[in-house]
Amino acid sequence: MKIQLAIDLEDVDGAIKLIDETKDSIDIFEYGTPLVINFGLEGLAKIRKQFPDITLLADLKIMDVASYEVDQAFKYGADITTILGVAEDQSIKDAVKAAHDAGKEILVDMIGVTDVAKRAREIDAMGADYIGTHTGYDLQAKGETPFATFAKIKENVTKTKTAIAGGIKLDNVDEVKAANPDLLIVGGGIATTDDPAKVAAEFKEKLK
Repeated sequence: MKIQLAIDLEDVDGAIKLIDETKDSIDIFEYGTPLVINFGLEGLAKIRKQFPDITLLADLKIMDVASYEVDQAFKYGADITTILGVAEDQSIKDAVKAAHDAGKEILVDMIGVTDVAKRAREIDAMGADYIGTHTGYDLQAKGETPFATFAKIKENVTKTKTAIAGGIKLDNVDEVKAANPDLLIVGGGIATTDDPAKVAAEFKEKLK
């Protein structure tokens, strides 16, 4: 199981500091949507220049013009980018093709999908690299967790690697291990703690 750190800070320099502190424990670093909105892909390029060897995901949450947006993510330094599961089938297929033509990867984010089982089967047939459940902040505030939705995804894919995100912290790592995703995405559970390096190392140790 790989660990992805979702960096949803509003400061590229803060993101660089966080990456430097946690890079020994994290497999994939996510240039989060707030960074995309505030700094565009220039911020991603700055991080890539600082860390040429890390794996970077750009959380663009693509919805349309998929080939172009995927190409732009990779042009500025991403290894992986995201498209929404609610996007048109053709957009997802175009995103997958553009990524694979570039030797990169696509993660399909299932946030907002209503029939998760059906959509998971459809996306599994499209050749995406990852499909992930994502309990957004708005639903986390109401107490929702990603585990039930993730189970539906896991049951309905045969080829696509799975990812889980949404409110993951050290105190629910056992539930994560039982769910057994290929990729665990942690945001505030590491980034907003007093000692991100220590907590990231604890995640890595607990997931062995």
